Amino acid sequence: QVRLVESGGGLVQAGESLRLSCAASGSFLSINSMAWYRQAPGKQRELVATVNSGGTTNYEDSVKARFTISFDNVRKTVYLQMSSLQSEDTAVYYCNALIYRGLYRSEYWGQGTQVTVSS
Repeated sequence: QVRLVESGGGLVQAGESLRLSCAASGSFLSINSMAWYRQAPGKQRELVATVNSGGTTNYEDSVKARFTISFDNVRKTVYLQMSSLQSEDTAVYYCNALIYRGLYRSEYWGQGTQVTVSS
């Protein structure tokens, strides 16, 4: 069984920073990639940022200059450093991982962590 456990969400003022963490645990061979998604009230879930095992990153345009995703392969943890937060960043943030267990790659999701930015 693979688990993704997120932490670090909360309530902040506009312009402040927050760091999210997501740790993968359980029995698996390797992590192919990890990502952060978010879902605001009344909106579809959207991809925020991705990082693969080689360290290559990609970002959604609106966060590119403000967010940084990183991956610690020893701790099996992905981080999302969020700076200059805006009210539009308010959402539930979900961790996502593509993980190899044996020959097959499967997708896993965390339970979500709330980020609220007040203006």
